[in-house]
Amino acid sequence: MIHNPVLRGFEPDPVILRVGDDFYIATSTFEWYPGVRVHHSRDLVNWRALGGVLDTDRLLDLTGVPDSGGIWAPGLSYADGRFHLVFTVVDTYAEGWKDLPNYVTSAPSIDGPWSDPVPLHGRGFDVSLFHDDDGRSWLLNMRFDWRPERESFAGIEIQEYDRATQALLGEPRTISVGTAAGVAEGPHLYKKDGWYYLVHAEGGTGYEHGAAVARSRDLFGPYLPDPSGPLLTARHDPSLELQKAGHCSLVETPKGQWYAAHITARPYTERGRCVLGRETALQPVSWTEDGWPRIAGGVPAVTVPAPDLPPAPVPAEPATDRFDGLGPDWSTLRRPATPDWVEPAPGRLRIHGGQSPAGRRTPSLVARRVTAQRCSFETRVTFAPRTPDHLAGLTAYYNTRNWHYLYVTADDDGRPILTALSCAAGQVTAHPVEIPLEPAHAVTLRAELDGPRLRFAYGTGDDGAPHPLPLDLDATVLSDEHADEFHEGQLRVLGFTGAMLGLWVQDLDGAGAYADFAYATYQYQEDHN
Repeated sequence: MIHNPVLRGFEPDPVILRVGDDFYIATSTFEWYPGVRVHHSRDLVNWRALGGVLDTDRLLDLTGVPDSGGIWAPGLSYADGRFHLVFTVVDTYAEGWKDLPNYVTSAPSIDGPWSDPVPLHGRGFDVSLFHDDDGRSWLLNMRFDWRPERESFAGIEIQEYDRATQALLGEPRTISVGTAAGVAEGPHLYKKDGWYYLVHAEGGTGYEHGAAVARSRDLFGPYLPDPSGPLLTARHDPSLELQKAGHCSLVETPKGQWYAAHITARPYTERGRCVLGRETALQPVSWTEDGWPRIAGGVPAVTVPAPDLPPAPVPAEPATDRFDGLGPDWSTLRRPATPDWVEPAPGRLRIHGGQSPAGRRTPSLVARRVTAQRCSFETRVTFAPRTPDHLAGLTAYYNTRNWHYLYVTADDDGRPILTALSCAAGQVTAHPVEIPLEPAHAVTLRAELDGPRLRFAYGTGDDGAPHPLPLDLDATVLSDEHADEFHEGQLRVLGFTGAMLGLWVQDLDGAGAYADFAYATYQYQEDHN
C-alpha cells in the first residue's frame, strides 16, 4: 500500500516523471537552497531524497527574494536523453505586482551536470514542458495580468519551445481559462488515445484548492472540461484527513497503471493551521470508457493500493547527523552552502554568522523540514560570543516574520548566556529566560514539537542531558495560514512553505563570529495514519 503523504512536510507543487523504471518527484523550494527538491522511487511506495537540483549561484540566485518567493512550481520532463527543468524565480508578488522570470536548464542525468539556465519569459508562473509525439515541445504556464481592473489569473498559455536552441518560437496562445472555481494555474499536458489532456490546479492554494481536467483533439483546443467536475478536491468535506488537495500531475507505470501526484495538507484542527505545510500525496487514476481520468470519489485518500511493481525499499536515514557532509535533508536559506560560511566536517558543522533574522541577503541558517506533528530536534553547540551582536543556536522557523529561537549570546559585560526569542507576524518577543553559561563550554539545545505546542530544553553538563525551560510556545505561528498577511485588502506576505528546524548563527557587527555544532538529531513519532 501507499501511505499518504508520501513526501511529508514542506514538499509542495509536485511534478512526477517516469524515465524507464525510475520515478522522480520534483517540488517547490521557494527561498531555500538547493532549489527544486527531487525524490526518487522505483515502486511509488518508498522514496529517497536526492536533494536539490539548483545548488549553486550559477544555477539560481535567491538574494533578497521575499518570504515564499523564489522557486514556484517547477516542471520536470525528459526528452532526447536529457532531463529538462523549467522553473520560475519569483522576485516580487505583493501589492498587485509580480516579477516572474522563467528559466530552462537541462542535464544528461538527474544528478547533473545542469546547464546554465536560459531565460524564457516573465508573463506568468507554474511552467511545464510538454513533448508531443511529433517531436515538437511546448511550454505551458498560467498568464498573470497585473492590471487592477482585470482578473490576475488570465488563463493557461502555450508556446512552442525549441529544445535544440532552448528558445521560444512564435507567439503564446491562451488555450483555457479554467472552470468556475477560478484561479487556473499549475498546468500539465498529456496525450493519450489521440486526446490532449490539460490538467491544472484551481480554486487557490487553501481549503478551496482542487485539480481539474479538460481535453481536446487539437493541441490548441478548444478544451472541454470534464463534465463530472474536479478530478480531485477536499473542498466539500472538512472531515477528510488530507485537505487542500489539488495541483496534480500524472504518471503511467511500465504496466499501464496511472497515478496522480498532488498537493495536500494536514491541519491540526478542522480547517485549522497546517504547521507541516503543503505535502505530496499519490492517488491511483482510472480511465472511464469514454476516456476521462478518475480518482476514486474525487477526494484524497490516506491509504491507496500500490502499483504492480517490485518492492524497492529505501534504507532509513540515521536519526543523528554528525556532518560528514550536508546531506539531502538539509537546506540553507537564500544562499547556497558555500565554504565561506558553512563548513561540514566529521563531528562538526561550523557556521559563520550572517545577517539578522530579518535579513534577506546573507542569513546563516541550515535547516531541515518538520515532517511529523510530534518530533524533536537536538544539537550541541560550542560558541564564544563577545557581544550581544553574536547569537547562535537552534530555531523552529517558518520565515523572517515567524520563528522561535533558543540561542547563546553575550550580555553587556561579554559573559555568555542562554536566552530565547520568538517572532510572530514580525513582532519580536524576548522571553524571560537568561541562564549564565561557562565560557567556551558546549551547550545542548533541544526543541520538542507536540502538535500545536513547542518546548525548548538545554543541557550544560558533560552528559548534555537537557532540562526543560519554562516556556510553552505556540507552534502554529509556523504555518501557512498564520504567515499570510494582508493590509487593507492588499497582499503583503504569502505563506507557501512549512515549518523547519535548524541551526542559526548571527554576526551582527561583522566581527567574524562563528559556532560549531557537534551533531543534529531529528526524531519523530509516526502519525496515526
